[in-house]
Amino acid sequence: MTIPVRPESTGRPRYRFSTRSTARWFVIAALTVCGAGLTLRVLADAAREHPLAAVLVVLACGMTAGCSTPARRRLRIRRTARRTARTLRRAAATAVETAETAEVEAAEAAAEVAAVEAQTAAMEARVYEVRAVDYGLLDAYEFEQAVAGLCERDGCRDVEVVGGAGDLGADVLATTPDGRRVVIQCKRYGPTNKVGSQDMQRFGGTCFAVHEAQVAAVVTTSEYTQPAVEYAEQCGILCFDRQALDDWSAGAGPAPWDTAYGVAGPAVGA
Repeated sequence: MTIPVRPESTGRPRYRFSTRSTARWFVIAALTVCGAGLTLRVLADAAREHPLAAVLVVLACGMTAGCSTPARRRLRIRRTARRTARTLRRAAATAVETAETAEVEAAEAAAEVAAVEAQTAAMEARVYEVRAVDYGLLDAYEFEQAVAGLCERDGCRDVEVVGGAGDLGADVLATTPDGRRVVIQCKRYGPTNKVGSQDMQRFGGTCFAVHEAQVAAVVTTSEYTQPAVEYAEQCGILCFDRQALDDWSAGAGPAPWDTAYGVAGPAVGA
């Protein structure tokens, strides 16, 4: 009688389908996909602020995908989750810090704007104050101060009131915005008292030779006699009468150093 011989076992375990095992694999795959998607989203949001962290997360995902055994894969998933959480915390902290920095910068910008507005308002108030002056009501010293204020308002520097005894004809000294030396004599006269030729000659004898004027002007609350105007034209002295002074003060007319003398004669307020 012949007995059949069983084939020898090869030692390999026979694969058997298991619903539990398959479900576990699906769960692991789902966790892996979710972790990878979350990581990519974090990398997209935090790459600008934390490029190094983004690189680390990518490396961690690569290492997780390369794991062969379920146990190591689960371990890598947990590590990736922890790293993702740390990245999220860092991104949140960075966002808070960025928001605080933006608030500080906005506050500083608002303070600068407020300072500029305050300075502009002060300048406008000062200009208004100068314009509102009735020069006919000022005494001689106040009139010199008012003319000096107009020079400062229009950009002159080194403005100085030097009128008084021994002033040698100069009441206000200044330097124009383009660097010229201005010498002004102030004549606070009444409407019936005009600036005459003798007044103009005394000023003309010192404004250029003594004070080294590049712009010489006589500013008055009254008017000029014709001989005074003729002398001023010959010497290159600018004549600002009450009308020219009011126009200068109101911004409707030029300052003495902006007058085109030599084109249309001396700057008499007419």
